[in-house]
This record gives sequence, C-alpha cells and structure tokens, in this order.
Amino acid sequence: MSVDQVLAALIDHTLLRPDALAGEVDKLCDEARAFGFRTVCVQPVHVARAARALARSAVGVTAVVGFPHGANMTDTKVFEARRALDDGATEIDMVANLGWIREGEDAAVTDEVARVVTIAASVGATVKVILETALFFDERKEAAARAAIAGGAAFVKTATGYGPGGATVADVLLLRRVVADAAGVKASGGIKTRAQALALVAAGANRIGASGSVALVAI
Repeated sequence: MSVDQVLAALIDHTLLRPDALAGEVDKLCDEARAFGFRTVCVQPVHVARAARALARSAVGVTAVVGFPHGANMTDTKVFEARRALDDGATEIDMVANLGWIREGEDAAVTDEVARVVTIAASVGATVKVILETALFFDERKEAAARAAIAGGAAFVKTATGYGPGGATVADVLLLRRVVADAAGVKASGGIKTRAQALALVAAGANRIGASGSVALVAI
C-alpha cells in the first residue's frame, strides 16, 4: 500500500456543519468510497442516509453524540447513541461532559462513558470520547483521558473542531503517553495538510478526523 492509502485508512471523513445538505452527505460518502477512508463522520440526522449509501462498502459510519458541547444529560447521550446505532452507525464519537472534566469530576465522566459504551458494545460498535483538549491544562487532559479509558472508550479524541483549538502534536503525544496501548488516539480539529496529518500519526494518532480529507491524500 502507498503512504496515501495507509493514511486514508486512518481517516474519518467528516461533515458536521449544522446546515449540511443531503447532497453534501452523498458526496461525502462517494469520496469515502473512492479514497478508502475508514468512516464518514456525520451528525445524527444524517446517519441513516450515510449507512444506506455505504451499505455495500468497507466504509463505516461514525455518529457524533452530545455534539459539540457535551453538556447534554447522560440519558440524552445514551438515547442519541442508541438511535444512531439503530440507524446504522458503526462508531460513536461522544463529547465528554467538559464541565465535569474542568471540575475534576472524573468518576462522573467514567460513569457516563461506560453507559454509552455499554449500548455500543451490544452491537459491536466503537466509542471514541472527545476531550476538547484545548480547554484544559495537561493535568486535566491526563485525568480526562484516564477517566474515558476507565469507562471503556476505545479511543480518546482531541477536539470537536468547534472549540478554541484543534489537534496538536503535543496533545497527541500526551494522550498516547497516558493511554499507552489501552486505547487509540484520534487527532481531530484543524487538520488541513498532509504533512500535519502525518506528523500527528507519527506522534501517536491512529485515527484522523478531517473535513478536508481529500486534500490530505490526493496530491
């Protein structure tokens, strides 16, 4: 496989604009099939459409939950995850409760993640937990990553793309050090170039979230 094919297989091809059109979701799915991206990542309202479009392909469907602020009630996140899975999602990208992270309520973060993970595990789906790392000092980032892993998260993820910052090499290095081999690290937020994506992979990311994914692999 070429470097571009290897990189493409790590990418969640993303369209999370709240004003996204059905035709744009269709284009996203066509591109994901053509370039061999790992999944498409869409808002819950588009999951069923994406799942139908990709039903006969190797591309999965990631649904966001509690997006973009993470401040939903836990029951709401559980319902949202269950509905997305029923609609055909194969992976869930859940925003952690950022207030709990800030407050040091790590056990509450763990419990909430565990409830969503339990729903996802019943159908063999993967849960990634978004920590919005740009909001926090390293101590809180580390604690949040540990809390997410304790709840059963398969990945910790840097950012929603709607917060104050995106993926950085420093944050990926930190998350990889904390989770070691216990979980994956997804770098997401502001990834615009192939060189940037490859630097994040070299730092320890084994999943990339990007809306401009085609530009990362089609050079």
